[in-house]
Amino acid sequence: MAAAYLHHLSAGAVEVRSAGSAPGESVNPVAAEAMREEGIDISAERPKLLTTDAVRASDVVVTMGCGDTCPIFPGKRYEDWELDDPAGQGLEMVRGVRDEIRARVLGLLDELGVEPVTR
Repeated sequence: MAAAYLHHLSAGAVEVRSAGSAPGESVNPVAAEAMREEGIDISAERPKLLTTDAVRASDVVVTMGCGDTCPIFPGKRYEDWELDDPAGQGLEMVRGVRDEIRARVLGLLDELGVEPVTR
């Protein structure tokens, strides 16, 4: 959800890589439904494993609880967003996580000096 919001709200001005330290086999269907409500389709996305090369190539690395399993490189900006895990949760709960992610993405875009595209 964070990567989709970042790509959407930056209108492509920010290059986004999305990966996880323990990716699932598919996108959470409830998360996909919650994002569809926002006009963003993530249903075709596929979870990917976070690689050292992806972290090395990034300026900002946003993690969501990967702890010691995430590669750390000096000089990179790291943010750990502690969020409730939407896995196995209902739409109401996932909407709350979605909305919190959106707010954090907007804050990150502001810090990066990128004007968000809002509808």
